[in-house]
Amino acid sequence: MTVETPARFSPLSQWRDSFAQLPTGVQVRELPCLTQLTLRAEPGSTAARSIEASLGITLPGPLRAEVSEDVEVLWMGPDEWLLVAPEVSRHDLLARLRSAIGDEFATVTDVSAQRTTLALSGRLVPEVLARGCAIDLDPRVTPVGSCLTTLLAQAPITLVVRGEGASSVWLLVRASFASYLATWLLDACTEYRGS
Repeated sequence: MTVETPARFSPLSQWRDSFAQLPTGVQVRELPCLTQLTLRAEPGSTAARSIEASLGITLPGPLRAEVSEDVEVLWMGPDEWLLVAPEVSRHDLLARLRSAIGDEFATVTDVSAQRTTLALSGRLVPEVLARGCAIDLDPRVTPVGSCLTTLLAQAPITLVVRGEGASSVWLLVRASFASYLATWLLDACTEYRGS
């Protein structure tokens, strides 16, 4: 029996036009169908060191993200990372990680269909996010490379700071919360029309 992998879909494809009409101080676009792999390994273990050598980086510590070539590695917990990469690199990245792990104790799980990613940019991003998120986005507190699991408008997200002063962030949100969060973002931006 052969099990077919269903085609990936964009949970927010119907929101593109609405995102395009946001005020000039904030731009929102979905980065659909990214490869997302959960890596579980004991930090400092043979498997972790082999993975680091394969990726060309040190697995980031608490509340941090690191970039290697076209792979972004997000710290999710004491022995857990989320690797985010373009969809086309899924099979190659899985093969590289499994080869690096070999017979050592570690796991790699494809969770790509679980979340979608929203890329927010612009000078109003910190103000808009402050309307629904308790995280202090001051660059002295959350510099570029910060990776935080938090709530935005009561929706669980992973927030990755990619630009100085949080002028560029990624929001990784479960597909089931994506429309709710898109609605909230549009509503939170309404007072900035004309800005």
